[in-house]
Amino acid sequence: MDHTIICRCEEVTLEDINNTAEKYGCSARELKLRTRAGMGYCGGRTCRPAVDAVVQEATGEEPGNNLPLKVQPPVRPTSLATLGGQHQS
Repeated sequence: MDHTIICRCEEVTLEDINNTAEKYGCSARELKLRTRAGMGYCGGRTCRPAVDAVVQEATGEEPGNNLPLKVQPPVRPTSLATLGGQHQS
Protein backbone atom coordinates (compact mmCIF):
# COMPACT_ATOMS: atom_id res chain seq x y z
CA MET A 1 0.00 0.00 0.00
CA ASP A 2 0.90 3.66 -0.11
CA HIS A 3 2.51 5.20 2.97
CA THR A 4 1.98 8.76 1.69
CA ILE A 5 0.96 10.99 4.58
CA ILE A 6 -2.33 12.74 3.84
CA CYS A 7 -2.79 14.49 7.21
CA ARG A 8 0.50 15.54 8.79
CA CYS A 9 -0.94 16.67 12.11
CA GLU A 10 -2.54 13.29 12.84
CA GLU A 11 -0.04 11.28 10.74
CA VAL A 12 -2.81 9.66 8.69
CA THR A 13 -1.58 7.87 5.58
CA LEU A 14 -3.33 6.97 2.36
CA GLU A 15 -3.07 3.36 3.50
CA ASP A 16 -4.84 4.17 6.80
CA ILE A 17 -7.75 5.79 4.98
CA ASN A 18 -8.11 3.02 2.40
CA ASN A 19 -7.83 0.23 5.00
CA THR A 20 -10.41 1.89 7.24
CA ALA A 21 -12.83 2.41 4.34
CA GLU A 22 -12.44 -1.22 3.29
CA LYS A 23 -12.73 -2.65 6.81
CA TYR A 24 -15.74 -0.63 7.99
CA GLY A 25 -17.50 0.43 4.77
CA CYS A 26 -17.66 3.96 6.22
CA SER A 27 -19.39 7.08 5.08
CA ALA A 28 -17.09 10.04 4.41
CA ARG A 29 -17.91 11.53 7.81
CA GLU A 30 -17.30 8.27 9.68
CA LEU A 31 -14.06 7.69 7.79
CA LYS A 32 -12.75 11.11 8.90
CA LEU A 33 -13.81 10.45 12.49
CA ARG A 34 -12.23 6.97 12.59
CA THR A 35 -8.90 8.10 11.12
CA ARG A 36 -8.92 11.68 12.52
CA ALA A 37 -7.85 12.91 9.08
CA GLY A 38 -8.18 16.69 8.96
CA MET A 39 -8.79 16.94 12.71
CA GLY A 40 -5.30 17.86 13.91
CA TYR A 41 -3.67 21.10 15.02
CA CYS A 42 -4.25 22.89 11.73
CA GLY A 43 -7.95 22.00 11.72
CA GLY A 44 -7.72 20.84 8.12
CA ARG A 45 -6.34 24.09 6.72
CA THR A 46 -3.33 22.26 5.28
CA CYS A 47 -4.76 18.88 4.30
CA ARG A 48 -8.50 19.39 3.73
CA PRO A 49 -8.32 19.29 -0.11
CA ALA A 50 -6.20 16.11 -0.04
CA VAL A 51 -8.36 14.48 2.65
CA ASP A 52 -11.54 15.29 0.72
CA ALA A 53 -10.11 13.89 -2.53
CA VAL A 54 -8.91 10.66 -0.90
CA VAL A 55 -12.13 10.17 1.07
CA GLN A 56 -14.18 10.76 -2.09
CA GLU A 57 -12.11 8.15 -3.90
CA ALA A 58 -12.49 5.66 -1.03
CA THR A 59 -16.22 6.17 -0.37
CA GLY A 60 -17.62 7.54 -3.61
CA GLU A 61 -19.23 10.44 -1.69
CA GLU A 62 -18.84 14.03 -2.86
CA PRO A 63 -17.19 16.23 -0.23
CA GLY A 64 -19.65 18.69 1.24
CA ASN A 65 -19.83 21.42 3.80
CA ASN A 66 -22.74 19.77 5.59
CA LEU A 67 -20.27 17.78 7.68
CA PRO A 68 -19.37 19.26 11.05
CA LEU A 69 -15.69 18.59 10.23
CA LYS A 70 -15.10 21.94 8.57
CA VAL A 71 -11.99 24.09 8.61
CA GLN A 72 -11.88 26.18 11.77
CA PRO A 73 -8.95 28.59 12.00
CA PRO A 74 -7.72 29.73 15.42
CA VAL A 75 -9.62 32.57 17.11
CA ARG A 76 -6.51 34.78 17.11
CA PRO A 77 -3.43 34.33 14.95
CA THR A 78 -0.23 33.85 16.92
CA SER A 79 3.39 33.86 15.83
CA LEU A 80 5.66 30.84 15.94
CA ALA A 81 8.00 32.81 18.20
CA THR A 82 5.23 33.17 20.77
CA LEU A 83 4.42 29.48 20.55
CA GLY A 84 8.11 28.66 21.02
CA GLY A 85 8.33 30.89 24.10
CA GLN A 86 10.51 33.53 22.46
CA HIS A 87 8.81 36.89 22.80
CA GLN A 88 9.73 39.53 20.28
CA SER A 89 10.92 42.91 21.61
